[in-house]
Amino acid sequence: MIKEVIKYGEAEVAYRNKQLLAQKPKLYNLFWETTLRCNAKCKHCGSRAGEHVNIDQELTTQEIKDTFNSIAKRYCADEILINVTGGEPLLRKDLFEVMTYAKKLGFHWGMTTNGIQINDEIIEKMKSSGMETISISVDGLRDNHNEFRGVPNSYERIIKNVEKLKKANFLDWLQITTVINKSNINELEKLYSVIQDLSINSWRILSIEPIGRANENEDLLLKKEDYERLLTFISSKRKISKFDIKYGCNHFLGMKFEKEVRQHMFFCVAGFTTASILYNGDIYVCPSVERRKELIQGNVRTDDFIDVWENKFKWFRDENKFKCKECEQCKEWKYCLGDSLHTWDFDNSRPKICINKMLGGK
Repeated sequence: MIKEVIKYGEAEVAYRNKQLLAQKPKLYNLFWETTLRCNAKCKHCGSRAGEHVNIDQELTTQEIKDTFNSIAKRYCADEILINVTGGEPLLRKDLFEVMTYAKKLGFHWGMTTNGIQINDEIIEKMKSSGMETISISVDGLRDNHNEFRGVPNSYERIIKNVEKLKKANFLDWLQITTVINKSNINELEKLYSVIQDLSINSWRILSIEPIGRANENEDLLLKKEDYERLLTFISSKRKISKFDIKYGCNHFLGMKFEKEVRQHMFFCVAGFTTASILYNGDIYVCPSVERRKELIQGNVRTDDFIDVWENKFKWFRDENKFKCKECEQCKEWKYCLGDSLHTWDFDNSRPKICINKMLGGK
């Protein structure tokens, strides 16, 4: 009972902080979606990377450099982390030229990658360009991972590349990210042992979401008992693990699991502290959010990024934007505010999934 009271107090603080950020947003995380080209075909990919790719639409080297430069002139670059994503960012040949430039401007930077392309030469480029963090996808044990990612023999290569990065010893944070789905949920314990042996900094666990290609693979989506099992697993391991293990930032989980599976209370930061520059220059909230024209706030080819960040994005910062009929009756709505932006059903004005309700929340 006392623990629950404390959690509600922390949830109130998080809610008030969100209200303050809505009035005065602060950019801390900037995603650069380098490309939609990809060397994998993951069954869950929200951006459907690798499909219908037009390389000519990608920002040029100079265009993205100019954008980073304009941001650094107005904001303190040292307070902003550029998260390089894709597609697969390592398929972009000018990646390290651009990020060396960004580092000289003062930005911190890290990368999310499937890890397949990593080799000794790329590791040297990562090191010399000042890359600080990396998140590499491992979505199950060998057979499950290879099937889920659509790349034969990729599991072995990735594990070896994680070991190489560990040995190179230049990263501040080395993280493995796993998307849990119906095919790999039974491998949690064995996967924990594998990751424990790699001596990384963090294991970030996500649940497969009903977006992108996952909608074509509905048999992989989780049920109530799966979420209960997954969150209980993470909660128990956090009590004994020597490395950081956490559930991702997506979803309000209810007071049973909030603060048990990650350090912070749920807070969808899209548009508050986080923005994205998509492969074609579109200014967006989070690259995981469904691509819809009405959500695009501008384009760096025609608009000033800072002006867009400060004077647009207002809809995303309105706490009532997701208050549907279902949510109005929820006593914990203000701690959730419609849940994660990337799983909102924009066509039907309701959340696609509510884990709090699923697990018996108020």
